[in-house]
Amino acid sequence: MLDRLNLEGLRYAQAVAETKSFSAAARAYGVTQPALSNGIAKLEERLGEKLFDRSPRGVAQTSFGARILPLIDSALSGIDAIAAEAHRLAGADQQEIRMGVSPLISRALVARAFNGVCELPNPKDLVLREANMEELREGLLASDLDIILIPAVAPLPRFEHRIIDVEPLVVLDPGSSDGAPLELCDAGGDQFILVPDTCGLTRFTADLFKSHEMPLRSYPGEAASYRVLEEWVNLGLGSAILPQSKLTSPDTPHRPLMDEGREVEIFYEAVWKADSPMGADLLVLADGLAASTK
Repeated sequence: MLDRLNLEGLRYAQAVAETKSFSAAARAYGVTQPALSNGIAKLEERLGEKLFDRSPRGVAQTSFGARILPLIDSALSGIDAIAAEAHRLAGADQQEIRMGVSPLISRALVARAFNGVCELPNPKDLVLREANMEELREGLLASDLDIILIPAVAPLPRFEHRIIDVEPLVVLDPGSSDGAPLELCDAGGDQFILVPDTCGLTRFTADLFKSHEMPLRSYPGEAASYRVLEEWVNLGLGSAILPQSKLTSPDTPHRPLMDEGREVEIFYEAVWKADSPMGADLLVLADGLAASTK
C-alpha cells in the first residue's frame, strides 16, 4: 500500500488539516476544490479509512485521521528536508537564482528583479520560468525554483513572503471611451469575461466581488490571453478587469476601477522557502524589490 501513496494527496490532506477547510486548502494549493477532494478521496481509499468528516459546521478529523495526520505531517517534513539538503549540497556554489513568475507579473517588475539579482552582494545569473500558480508552487516545493513572484491571492503556509509591488486595476467596458472612473458597486450588473483560473487574476476578481457581497456574472466562455480579453470586449461579449500593465497599449480605452473613491489595487509578492540555502540572497532581493515600490 505504501508504494501507492500519492505525494500530492498527502500534501492536500496536510493542507486541509492546517486550514480546517477544503476550499481554503484548494486555494492554498492553487487547485480546484473538486481536484483536491478527489486527491484526498484517493488517499483515503489507499489508507482504508476516512481522514476527515465534513458537515455544515465545517471539517473535523476522524479518530483515524487524528492518528494518521501527524504521521503524514512528519513524512512530508522528512521529504522536504531531503529535497532541501540535496539542493543545499548540490547548489553550494550555485551561481544562479531560478525565479518563477506568474503570467500576471509585469515586464517592469521582471526587469526590476533582474536588476536586483545583478546587484546582490554576490551577483548571480537569473533563470526565469513563467508558469501557472500551481506549477510555480510545486516547483518551489520540489526545490526546482528558488523564488516565485505571484499575485497575493492565496495563502501559502510554510513559506517566506514579501509584498513587492502593487498596481491599479482597470475596467474595459462599453463606457471605457470616456475614461470615467467606475465604482465597483456600479459594476455588479455587468457580465465579465474571465481567463482560466491559473494566473491569479480570476481568483482576485472573484474574491473582490465576494468580499463586497456582490454576484460575479461571468461570460460562459474563457479568454485564452489578456489580449483576447480586449478583443472580446470590443466584440461586445462583456466587460473585463485587468491590471493596468496588461493593457496591450496605454492608449487602449479603459476606466479606473474604484471602491468608494479609492483605486482598486492588486498586490504582488515574492515567496520562497524559509530553509532555502540561498535564503540570505533571496531576502536581500525581496527586500530590495519591496523598497523600490515605495
